Amino acid sequence: MVTDTWVSMGMSGEGRETVFRPYQINRELMGLADPAAIVMHCLPAYRGKEITAEVLDGPQSVIWDEAENRRHAQKAVLSVLVAAADH
Repeated sequence: MVTDTWVSMGMSGEGRETVFRPYQINRELMGLADPAAIVMHCLPAYRGKEITAEVLDGPQSVIWDEAENRRHAQKAVLSVLVAAADH
């Protein structure tokens, strides 16, 4: 499962939490998923809103690995862009 923040920077959060609350990734929802299911989030995560702390830090979460891999991918893109600018 993949989730994102319910309210982006600069947006008003009024009413959005109420509308999105049924879509929160929590233990109950994970109980309905395949036991091999994983959880991803592009961060920053708001614990207790779009995802519970229990799931964010739980065994099915690959969120921190995802963040680390994104960092390496971003470095690779920058490397290619800098190399292209040198030519």
